[in-house]
Amino acid sequence: MLELLKKTYAGKKVFLTGHTGFKGSWLLVMLKELGAEVMGFSLKPETQKDLYYQVNGDALCESIIGDIQYTERVKHAILDFQPDFVIHMAAQALVLPSYTDPVGTMNTNVMGTIHVLDAFKQLQKPCVMVNITTDKVYENKERLEPYTEDEPKGGYDPYSASKAAAEIVSQSYRLSFFNPANYSEHKKSMSTVRSGNVIGGGDWNESRIIPDLARALGENEKLILRNPNAVRPWQHVLDPLFGYLLLGARMAQDPVKFADAFNFGPEPENELTVEQLIQIAIKTWGSGEYEIQQVEGQRHEAGLLKLDIHKAKSTLGWKPMLNATDTVSWTIDWYKTPAGEWGEKTKNQVKEYFTKIGKE
Repeated sequence: MLELLKKTYAGKKVFLTGHTGFKGSWLLVMLKELGAEVMGFSLKPETQKDLYYQVNGDALCESIIGDIQYTERVKHAILDFQPDFVIHMAAQALVLPSYTDPVGTMNTNVMGTIHVLDAFKQLQKPCVMVNITTDKVYENKERLEPYTEDEPKGGYDPYSASKAAAEIVSQSYRLSFFNPANYSEHKKSMSTVRSGNVIGGGDWNESRIIPDLARALGENEKLILRNPNAVRPWQHVLDPLFGYLLLGARMAQDPVKFADAFNFGPEPENELTVEQLIQIAIKTWGSGEYEIQQVEGQRHEAGLLKLDIHKAKSTLGWKPMLNATDTVSWTIDWYKTPAGEWGEKTKNQVKEYFTKIGKE
């Protein structure tokens, strides 16, 4: 697998939206390790503590600070760069803030995606696009059975609805402009990917469980749990990113067969409740306390969500490389690293992860 990734991305141009974010920064390090030439397009990181600065992101790519809500900037950046791959990751990616700013969430996640798709359409060369959405695109009935890629889309909260809408828009563009049946004419291949709740070092976003825990442990405070029994498809950030890169490589090999939708999540035996995740994390850290509280006026968040990953495993040859214990261990190990060493820790974990892939 590792040789395939190196062969695919070494010396190739990758246009990455959302490169300054948590997942984007990890992906930058991975692409650099694979020898890709990257142009990033994203908003400016919010604080000096953000992972992008810790890994010296400006040295890993040509960085454009911009907003995907502005179509002309997106179009000119993509057309000027002439990429071999487009990985669209930029988004307003949190449920709770989407209640505060539903219009901004919709503009970024729906219209922003349209702007990227439209620029991709105008490229006059073969190109592969991996379009990242979320596991929350599914019409969630809080059932025990995992969701497969062809199930109905929906969304209770504005974030989920915006991503479901982005999936519908993407499907429309795929059928109308990048139809696999007409690949010989347009030379474009586009897929959509859905992953669960990712954790890993360098995530400092508000209202996410691991950043909240890291802050509480660092300040010797008690963590407050809102939804202790909620089940999420937790996975280390490197697992779905590996999936995205592998999918891109498969699409480069066969742009018709793999222009499709794929789920990336943990194995069923590694699914955890919020409370189970925190218990493992505190044990790994060596100390810490938490308290379960009902927060007054709490907004709706899904209590149960599982992904069926059979398609990615059987079709792409992908599988999660880290189990639940490893996922938490790698994450806590990152947060226990002294601040000045976060960038090096990130790069070392990427190298260690690639070593695991290389043994497959």
